[in-house]
Amino acid sequence: MAKLFFSYCHADEALRDRLEVHLSLLKNQGQISTWHDRGIVAGSNVDTAIDENLESADVILLLVSADFIASRYCYSIEMKRAIERHADGTACVIPVILEPCDWHTAPFGKLLAVPKDGKAVTTWANQAEAWTDVARQIRKAIEDLGRGRAEAQPASGGAPQGWDMPQPAASPAQPAFAGVGVGSVQPGHERPRSSNLRLKKEFTDYDRDKFLHDSFDYMAKFFDASLDELAARNQGIQVRFQRLDAQRFSAVAYREGKSVAECSVRVGGFGGRSPSLSFSYDANASASTSNEFISVESDTQSMYFKPMGMQFHGGQQNSGLSEQGASEYFWGLFIDRLQR
Repeated sequence: MAKLFFSYCHADEALRDRLEVHLSLLKNQGQISTWHDRGIVAGSNVDTAIDENLESADVILLLVSADFIASRYCYSIEMKRAIERHADGTACVIPVILEPCDWHTAPFGKLLAVPKDGKAVTTWANQAEAWTDVARQIRKAIEDLGRGRAEAQPASGGAPQGWDMPQPAASPAQPAFAGVGVGSVQPGHERPRSSNLRLKKEFTDYDRDKFLHDSFDYMAKFFDASLDELAARNQGIQVRFQRLDAQRFSAVAYREGKSVAECSVRVGGFGGRSPSLSFSYDANASASTSNEFISVESDTQSMYFKPMGMQFHGGQQNSGLSEQGASEYFWGLFIDRLQR
């Protein structure tokens, strides 16, 4: 069994929880155990507990975000030691890019990051796909680790298993990883326990409304900046963004002065207090006209948007979208007419 160590900033705890959920199959199959600082037992020395688990980990996951990079402890202590262990072949370090940030020139910037192509998890339209890719890459790393251990085992006929005999050093081409497996010695002051301690979260009307309006404000900024970049990159394209009021904005793209694509986005769509955002292909659409809706939904850990699927764009009608994913979804509907 390989031991995974999460190096992360507490600001990203919700994202760490989602990753741990997606690693459940590996746990259930007995291939991994996980550890992070929420596993520190009351009364323990925090620094000592982190150091001991960092040193005994087979795989160290760096959960990279702007907050992670800004954290002195994460960046200067945990990450520094993780890179040292990766360099000397005693651990495998995997950067998991949580959100867009300037990470490529960091000491871990040359390592293969996940998800695919180092595209930040929060920028995927469907975050479940991103986490699935991360879990698969971690599984592959664990399988490679297992093969390396098998090759490093002494030939049959050697000392019986469990004898306190010196073991041959691993060759430089095949690093040996010191992990926590059957018979491993745990630090004396810690007790074994599960890392599956998540409880169901309850979301209030306030929580849903805040998520809705914060996401709308984010989406407005997303469209505004995307339109500016669209015009900057494409000759002959003009754009117009307009914040109509606190709950509506419109976007129009012109080619050689002719309107080619337009839309409006507003808070609401089903009437009453339904927490949703609506999209229309008309920049001046009335409140009763919409071509697509995304509603606020939640699971046991987080809130997200679910498309109604009226446009069936990209097959995402069953997807759980973050604010970034929801913005990409509506932007895809808008720009599709310009890209035809």
